[in-house]
Amino acid sequence: MRKLPTMKDVAEKAGVSVMTVSRAFKADTSVNEDKRRRILSIADSMGYVFDSTASNLRSQKSGFVAVIVPTISNPNFADTVDELSNVVSAAGLQVLLGYDRYDLAEEERLIARLLGRRPEAIVVTGGRHTERGERLLREAGIPVIETWDMPDKPIGHVVGFSNRASSAQMVAHLVADGRKNIAFIGGDFDGDSRGMERRHGFLDAMKQAGLEPAALIPLGGPSDFRNGAAAMAQLLDTCPETDAVIGVFDHAAFGALTECQRRNIRVPEDIAIAGFGATDIAAVSVPGLTTLDPRASEIGQRAGELIIDLLYNPSTAEAPGIHHVNPVLKVGQSTAHVSAKA
Repeated sequence: MRKLPTMKDVAEKAGVSVMTVSRAFKADTSVNEDKRRRILSIADSMGYVFDSTASNLRSQKSGFVAVIVPTISNPNFADTVDELSNVVSAAGLQVLLGYDRYDLAEEERLIARLLGRRPEAIVVTGGRHTERGERLLREAGIPVIETWDMPDKPIGHVVGFSNRASSAQMVAHLVADGRKNIAFIGGDFDGDSRGMERRHGFLDAMKQAGLEPAALIPLGGPSDFRNGAAAMAQLLDTCPETDAVIGVFDHAAFGALTECQRRNIRVPEDIAIAGFGATDIAAVSVPGLTTLDPRASEIGQRAGELIIDLLYNPSTAEAPGIHHVNPVLKVGQSTAHVSAKA
């Protein structure tokens, strides 16, 4: 079996020191770009693979950022992780991803495991954690960034928005269009604190508008097409006077739309439907769904930029604070103004 080439072998062939080869692989600015490219080309031709693990052990740097999201099947969280990964990878860092499946106890276990691997920074979803999970984050000694929420007592930096305020934005849109009997689907699942906040925001906004909610229909779990359709069926059977529905997420709203279509209920003429997430399904549904765009990629980008700044420019980095990335209303045909409902 052929012996694998070493860093010393690359150095000898390139006519440089072993330290210069190491610096070239780390994109050290002390190695000019032409020399770096030449060294990397020689290494590649020899089949040499840089041992980042050994290098990290010597420098006490792990080279990765820990990220915890509820699930990657939610396109919003996938977009956040993708953009965050793009930003940190450009600085030579990698993302180590964990899924808590909307379970705070699982998030706590992931926090402990990931911190045990000595990440450079950790990013979590939401501002609600178990007591131990919060303690571990506060004592981690590394940058901690909470995303997708506005926690009452931030641990470090926060990149996100008020989920309560986002619901108020949607209620204001529907009320301005003349809708009065507005119902909310979802927000009952304890594992999804952001969904619960959106439901609370709906109730606050309805009270502020002097209106009574038509109904609060539970989903019983994370939002999907099936439970959205089932919830809409329950709503139509029990509260037929409802003239608008807000889904906690686009998937629930789309499920509600399909149930209306099954019953030959016209959208938006008979009932308006809105969601949250600005997902692809909202854009391609017929009629197109009115939704709130949480700017998921921008959350990831801002979190990534904060990490780079905190790690590489600590003297000029911002003090822990709130970084707002506020949702944008996208009006589709599902809530289009109807002058006279039949």
